[in-house]
Amino acid sequence: MPILPDRRYTLEEYFALELSSDEKYEYFDGEVFSMAGASLAHGQIVANVIVSLRNSLRGRPCRVLPSNARVKVPSLPPYRYPDITALCEAPRSESIGGLDVLANPALIVEVLSPGTEAYDRGDKFTHYKSIESFAEYLLIAQHRPHATHYVKNADATYATWSYEELNGLDQTLRLATLDCALTLTDVYQDVEFPPTNVPPLERR
Repeated sequence: MPILPDRRYTLEEYFALELSSDEKYEYFDGEVFSMAGASLAHGQIVANVIVSLRNSLRGRPCRVLPSNARVKVPSLPPYRYPDITALCEAPRSESIGGLDVLANPALIVEVLSPGTEAYDRGDKFTHYKSIESFAEYLLIAQHRPHATHYVKNADATYATWSYEELNGLDQTLRLATLDCALTLTDVYQDVEFPPTNVPPLERR
């Protein structure tokens, strides 16, 4: 939720807040949103994915960055904080408001929360597409072993995206931009799912 929602911030005030605080905040149209307060499951999934990817990419010139990495999103300035960002080329950074910002992510991973899922699947994905280098998007559920995986298809006239849905811990996906595999067993290691509410059988 926004901090001090009864006032609006200028970009200069937002940058000053970012420079002076250990917390992460995102800016949107004058409002400032705290990025703190993720659930235990959310944090565990992020940690699992980072460890798995770094192990798979060891010895290769790839980077896997946690949620404190700022990413430039041209259509949603000044920048965003994805849960995980990765690339297998030299990182290109820019200075925005006196802060280093990554300009060429290839893979972006978001762990879905009830309050952000619709935004992550919709408007945020649309804005991420304004990043020229962005070519792969992975959305991971918290409450069950499920992931949605999008890959950009280069086309002569325009770019389209293919996608797949993965259900169950026995599923494995191939990350095209990193040329490595990620299993949902690794993604959900040590994650406890909420109990499934099964309605009682109707009496006949």
